[in-house]
Amino acid sequence: MALRIRLRRMGRKKAPHYRIVVAESSMPRDGRFVATIGHYNPRTEPVTLVVDQDKARSWMKTGAKPTDTVHSLFGRAGVYREPGMVEAVVDIAKSVASRAGSAASQSAAVAGSTVASVVETVRETASAAAEQVQDAVTAAVERVTGGEDAAADETAAGAT
Repeated sequence: MALRIRLRRMGRKKAPHYRIVVAESSMPRDGRFVATIGHYNPRTEPVTLVVDQDKARSWMKTGAKPTDTVHSLFGRAGVYREPGMVEAVVDIAKSVASRAGSAASQSAAVAGSTVASVVETVRETASAAAEQVQDAVTAAVERVTGGEDAAADETAAGAT
């Protein structure tokens, strides 16, 4: 049977709150479930959302698919963000920028070089750096969204 991560309605009439559970897709909404991985209360101000991210990731790795609503909630809770991903992209951008700076200083240090050749070298290095940063960001987006937004990002990048 296929496992789904979905909301299980709890609470009294007209005052719902939900548990985020892993259940077989054939079970009723409030029926038998395999595991509880969090809870959600849309009636509190601010909204209460608690998710055990490690459990959620492990269930998704074993094949459990979240419903659309739970997918949205997981996005808010940060389940799809891998630890250290933002730092990794920033480190790549910093290393690329330092390489561009060192290339510019090497070009300027070359005896007898003209300003045009220095500018061309810096332009080539910056272009390569921009491509590397774009590739790193695209890879990060694909890992976070599972590849859903990659086509939309490429379309938007081509339009600008």
